Amino acid sequence: MALLLDRYPGITYGVTYGGSPPEVSDLEELRLLRKWEAAIGYRIFAAMRWGQTGDGHITARDPILTDHFWVLGYGIRFGDATIDNLTLVGPDGQGVDGPLDMGVNFAAYNIHWPILNARPELASAAHTHTPYGTPWSANVEPFRAISQESCGFVFDQSLYDGENLEVNDVAGGEAIAQAMGGSRVCILRNHGLLTGGRSPGEAVGWFVAAERVAEVHVKAPDAKAISEEAAKEVEASLFSANNGWRMFQWLARDLVPDPSVVLG
Repeated sequence: MALLLDRYPGITYGVTYGGSPPEVSDLEELRLLRKWEAAIGYRIFAAMRWGQTGDGHITARDPILTDHFWVLGYGIRFGDATIDNLTLVGPDGQGVDGPLDMGVNFAAYNIHWPILNARPELASAAHTHTPYGTPWSANVEPFRAISQESCGFVFDQSLYDGENLEVNDVAGGEAIAQAMGGSRVCILRNHGLLTGGRSPGEAVGWFVAAERVAEVHVKAPDAKAISEEAAKEVEASLFSANNGWRMFQWLARDLVPDPSVVLG
């Protein structure tokens, strides 16, 4: 397929319920698509006023050098993200392509590389400090089925109970990866939320959804959860494998209406 990155794909309603991620076999095109989604993801975070103090990262596994990942160049504002100002980081934590003058975000490497290394099915991970995800994480408790969106996570979540909030070495990231297991969201104690996805778009979509779930938990601390049976019905109906990617599509159209801005 020919990538059309100056526009978004159509969203349909019906049997496919919103469409599905494009299937890209050419690895160079897949590299470009992942970088494009990551750059848009950063701009979505910026539009939500996240990452304003330089906290957080969205990574994209390189489909050719599969033990490398792309991350926004250090010192670049999330709202200025483009495919050209992402840095390619190798398994040793060294930058090998893209902007390198300001160095590599060590936290991004220490957290994301172990997760991507442990989860070959993932192409991306997303994390930043948010108004509700961070305070909820201080409770060191999992999500409960107290909202529709919560049902997308209650059966697919994990909790990291470590106190090493700086994550200043790879061992810290390995501990997070172990705690995360195969889940789509990991609640990092006193630190916030982290999500994984088969594409950067999916990771971002799940992250925004998880932040909204955390908001409900913070604002309704005494909420009564629905039954496990009812929650499973909601999950089966609304949270299919592609739903994170679809949520990203809606977010992108609303918050980054012109995707050509990330093309440089």
